Amino acid sequence: MTKNSEINGKITKNEISLFKFLLFFIFLFFCTNHLFSQDSIPEKKDLTEEKTMQFQEFFFKALSEKSIENYQKAIENLESCNQILENQVAVFFEFSKNYLFLNNTVLAKEYIERALLKESKNLWMLKHLVSIHERDLNFSEALKIQEKIVAINPKQRESLVRLYFLNNQFKEVLSLLDVLEVEGSISSDLKLFRDRLKKSKQPEIKEVILTDFDGLKLQFKTDKSYKILEEILQKSETTPDSLLKYSNEGIALFPSQPFLYLQNGKALNHLKEFKKALLSLKSGLDFVIDEKMEAVFYDEIARAYNGLGNTVEEKKYLQKATNLKS
Repeated sequence: MTKNSEINGKITKNEISLFKFLLFFIFLFFCTNHLFSQDSIPEKKDLTEEKTMQFQEFFFKALSEKSIENYQKAIENLESCNQILENQVAVFFEFSKNYLFLNNTVLAKEYIERALLKESKNLWMLKHLVSIHERDLNFSEALKIQEKIVAINPKQRESLVRLYFLNNQFKEVLSLLDVLEVEGSISSDLKLFRDRLKKSKQPEIKEVILTDFDGLKLQFKTDKSYKILEEILQKSETTPDSLLKYSNEGIALFPSQPFLYLQNGKALNHLKEFKKALLSLKSGLDFVIDEKMEAVFYDEIARAYNGLGNTVEEKKYLQKATNLKS
């Protein structure tokens, strides 16, 4: 072997050794960097998860408080949500609903408009804004919003009929009802409503229509207020199917109102669904604070036990009712 080749051989070996060292160093650097990165990612992730969990906890507390009509408490929980994650559409929507329950239409409108800035075509939020305008008796503004809703979903035109009527636009009411009939999409309630409107002096019949049974049902399609529902249930007491339908819907909307469970139990007793009646009545009993209503509940529970042939429990609840009445 020549001297040059020996030198070249030594240089080659050194270069190989150096190359191996550099590879090892780079490998070590990336491994270390990767480990540090792995350590840092969970910290950020955990922080985000913690915020999300806190947000969800306060949000579900708000929903829970709203369901038992603690609207101010619900708002306090929503404020906590807003501090954790700002400008959330769902939070704005819930703020608006709770303020409307508190009859604060100014704040209800402010929050729903904030939400609509983010989701301008959200049907549920647009419908809610219609309800706010209706609460303020601002039917012309309610109409504008309802027309936007109809542009998105033409099936919502029945609500437009009602708002035209409330805004004294009787020609528009009849014109739209005729269109709906031609299309075959007019309901039996609206047919009856149209026929009565055509036969009447329109301004004079307005109050009558809105307080009779068909008018109340028409109103409730767009205005899910407890007051209207209560009137419907009172007028449905002789028609068990209608009583059951509206009391079921009412319990879903207002789960802490004992009157709804009472009417539901009455309907089920009439339909000989005694076990279901007992379940509904005993659930509603938890919300009763008035002794007179409690006695009525006991009478209805006794009726259900009678239907089941359980005379022991029937007598027990009849006695409870008697004790409260005396």
